[in-house]
Amino acid sequence: MTDVAATQPTHEKEPAGEEGGEDDQVAPSVDVHFEPVMKLEQLEEIKTFEEDEETLFKMRAKLFRFDKGNNEWKERGTGDVKFLQHRQSKKVRLLMRRDKTHKICANHYVSSDMTLSPNVGSDRSWVWSCLADFAEGEPTAELLAIRFANSENANKFKAKFEEVQKLNAALGGDKSKEDKEWTKVEAESESESESDTEEKPEEKKEEEKKEEEKKE
Repeated sequence: MTDVAATQPTHEKEPAGEEGGEDDQVAPSVDVHFEPVMKLEQLEEIKTFEEDEETLFKMRAKLFRFDKGNNEWKERGTGDVKFLQHRQSKKVRLLMRRDKTHKICANHYVSSDMTLSPNVGSDRSWVWSCLADFAEGEPTAELLAIRFANSENANKFKAKFEEVQKLNAALGGDKSKEDKEWTKVEAESESESESDTEEKPEEKKEEEKKEEEKKE
């Protein structure tokens, strides 16, 4: 006959003095305070100049610019292209920032002298020229191309582009203030280059005098 007591699981007894003893109690930690090595100053709010504007249109796209020196298209960035309308002046500009870095890759007002042309061999891409694009800070004349995910998105962009052209034209002529200023800069630079090549009258007289002295 099997001994029933032998088949029962055995339980080891806890050592005396451990259960409910002083060893189960955790000593309170000492409240230690460390002064930071360097204090971080609160950064001022960074303004993007979009705070005073309303977004009329926003769509993801890829932008290219034509490099005249190498005679080729170069990618300028991928991100959201926007039409932003200023709340006071009501002027609308095209703005596009690169993903992640948020660096500007297109920034100019849309004037009525701009023409969207379909890119050769693509129904989802447009090409246009801009007299003054401020993506790099200084105004530069650019030939730009933009490509969308599909032809439907490309047509939506074109429709909004043409709508914005009419809106800006009704507000203050065909050319934006920036375009006019850039034209003025070009004119001034051309006049300066011409003045540099022209010989001043005083210098001309001085050279004639030296020539006469040599002959004598």
